[in-house]
Amino acid sequence: MDHATKVALKQDQFVNTTAHGLEWASANKSSLIRNVLIGVGVLAVAIAALVFWNIRSQAASVAFGAAMTVYETPVATPGQPVPPGTKTYPSAVERAKAATAAFSSVADQYGLTKDGKTARYFAGLTAMDAGQTQSAETTLKQVAGGWDTQLAALAKLALADLYRQTGRDALAIDLYNQLTAKPTDSVPAGLAQLQLADLYTAEGKTDQAHKIYAQLKDKDGKGAAGAIASQKLNPSSAGQPQM
Repeated sequence: MDHATKVALKQDQFVNTTAHGLEWASANKSSLIRNVLIGVGVLAVAIAALVFWNIRSQAASVAFGAAMTVYETPVATPGQPVPPGTKTYPSAVERAKAATAAFSSVADQYGLTKDGKTARYFAGLTAMDAGQTQSAETTLKQVAGGWDTQLAALAKLALADLYRQTGRDALAIDLYNQLTAKPTDSVPAGLAQLQLADLYTAEGKTDQAHKIYAQLKDKDGKGAAGAIASQKLNPSSAGQPQM
């Protein structure tokens, strides 16, 4: 078969393939148009959702910043001179109450955003500071059960502190053990163990506390937890110059 014949056959094959393709497209024209429209619609929805999410996230960030401003507002004691125009609170409790309301508002409006979830955690902390024990416990439990593992760990740590303050040491011990078993970047196992040892010390269970300190000293000798454990085991050496 000469070259010219081969070229002619290829051209015929191309023409036939193209013709069949055009026939199929013509027969399925409505289906093609529908699929294209569906694809365009899905893309438009995805873009709209992304734009909406970005707007919500930005609004949440601004609202969280305003709540943090309340949280960081200074407390002025009676008779203390305050510069004109400076916002102050008469006590730490009053400030905590105002901050709790601000953080709760952010969490309620933007609960699905990162700042909204963080605001709920802070609402639990400030409720503790305000003496609103039940509200603090409910809020911190909600954060502790969330999908954000870092915030959940922080909430469990705060919740354990709340349990200690309210005489429920057994619940605090359980949380410290949970945090030790599943450490996170926000709450390393060593931190949870130090808190547990401190609880045992407060209960007068010094043997159990010393056991934890000794384990931390061996496992984390060069880390922060190990250094603190060493000081707890030998407080008289703290502050002495190294030879």
